[in-house]
Amino acid sequence: MNQKLIIQAKELRNRGFTTGEIADELNVSIDTARWLTMQNADKVEEEDSAPVDFAINWNSLGGSSARLRYVSAAMADIALTHGEADIVMGIAVSGIPFATMMADVMEDIIENNTSLAVFHPIKHRKSNEGEGAISTNFANVAGKKVVIVDDVITSGRTIKDLISVLKQQNATPIAVVVLIDKKGISEIEGVPVESLIKVGRLG
Repeated sequence: MNQKLIIQAKELRNRGFTTGEIADELNVSIDTARWLTMQNADKVEEEDSAPVDFAINWNSLGGSSARLRYVSAAMADIALTHGEADIVMGIAVSGIPFATMMADVMEDIIENNTSLAVFHPIKHRKSNEGEGAISTNFANVAGKKVVIVDDVITSGRTIKDLISVLKQQNATPIAVVVLIDKKGISEIEGVPVESLIKVGRLG
């Protein structure tokens, strides 16, 4: 891990971010975020003690609405190979921009109302008890077909939690679509996982 990530993690912690929020902001696993916040930037522990992970930086994409739309259109195209969805569910925070644009693109393609919903994962809470929650400010998922969207899969735990919450509300998750899959997962709880980019570690 490099010192820049350690400094960024410490700054986020000082601003009140939870470990889960730090992980999302830096696009690393929760274990890596925890490790980063415990390091001293001047005297980093041996690299061997760091979790095996890849830090993903997609700033050049996130800073451009045009680029986000193009990438979201590609993600929507992938999602549609699994059938038409009633709802595109973005996982907070980084999945929401993709989900918003995907819903718009899918609505144009299938000429049907495709709604947007938002999921708040448990990792963003101070207490990791219970499960994540679907925001009541967006579409109701009960009885609907749902495509789940996020930027990066690191372990799959958040998506597994969301699938459980969706099934409790009699919703049917038809696919998970992400920008980057760091784990190489083909399905979670029987739901197919698709990604634009898969990261593989050699050795």
